[in-house]
Amino acid sequence: MDLVLIRVGFVIILGLAAFYFQPLGLNPWISAIAGVGTAALMIVFELRVRALSLKRLFGAVIGSILGIFGAFLFSEVLRNSIPSGGMQDILQIFVLLFMSYCGLVVGASKGDLLNLAALGDLFNSETNGGSGLKLLDTSAIIDGRIADMADTGFLEGTLVIPEFVLHELQMVADSSDGSKRQRGRRGLDILQRMQGNAQLTIQIIEEDFPQVKEVDLKLIELAKKLHAKIVTNDFNLNKVAHLHKVPVLNINDLANSLRPVVLPGERMNIVILKEGKEYNQGVGYLDDGTMVVVDNARKFIGRAIEISVTSVLQTASGKMIFGRVDEARPETVRAMVGDVREFSGG
Repeated sequence: MDLVLIRVGFVIILGLAAFYFQPLGLNPWISAIAGVGTAALMIVFELRVRALSLKRLFGAVIGSILGIFGAFLFSEVLRNSIPSGGMQDILQIFVLLFMSYCGLVVGASKGDLLNLAALGDLFNSETNGGSGLKLLDTSAIIDGRIADMADTGFLEGTLVIPEFVLHELQMVADSSDGSKRQRGRRGLDILQRMQGNAQLTIQIIEEDFPQVKEVDLKLIELAKKLHAKIVTNDFNLNKVAHLHKVPVLNINDLANSLRPVVLPGERMNIVILKEGKEYNQGVGYLDDGTMVVVDNARKFIGRAIEISVTSVLQTASGKMIFGRVDEARPETVRAMVGDVREFSGG
């Protein structure tokens, strides 16, 4: 919020200064608009620079310095070969801008090749695995527990969300399947909640790998490039990342070491969505996508009922809850009566 106020103040001050001094003899109001536009462009440039890694920033600075030095040498040649006048001045300005731009772009693109560890301990966190960057995949965002971990302070560093992960999340949220659509919208809500946490640093990057089709493989390549860890609860991504020697923080592994949220004997409400694999089973899902398998619940498909938890199975690939229907409960009896009335036509 403080940065927003500073930026707004910067735009206002530059606009007022342009209005008062009227550079280039322009109309005061035109000068003010030009000042506001210039301030806006400077803020956009500042936002883009903040998104750069330290290596790319160093590469851009070094490239710009070399470009300016090359432009100076080229200007000396122009000064001795072209008569003084407007043509010489225009060529010198053009050479300065061209060489500086080329140095900036090339330096930034080649910045990842720099070895900042040679400059001392100050940059060790940028060059080894301790950069603190953590890449979130779609499953970790939808799961939602990542936001609770961040709220409690157990998660530190910068949370990086690639654009291709956001695109996949949006596709899930726009799915024609109701269950998938609900999970996708939950993921977007979780992201919005984390962005509102002042203790978190959320960074959305546009880095992509067009030659790689699978989102999981894109995530692994990006983790290698940024020396970051992947935060996920996807069992397959966890295995593939380990094969590529990419560090992974598996939320389900963390959950395995903690007490389950749901204990046998507890009661919970669940919407039965479909038939289970075994006879007379019904299946529902919690908001985070956890599967709930209920015995004797096939006849309650499409209804919300209260069940009694019989067991909780926690594995590296996720959690499953098993329960049974207590047909002696009033809530269940009312659901059964509603089914009979619907079947008999009222």
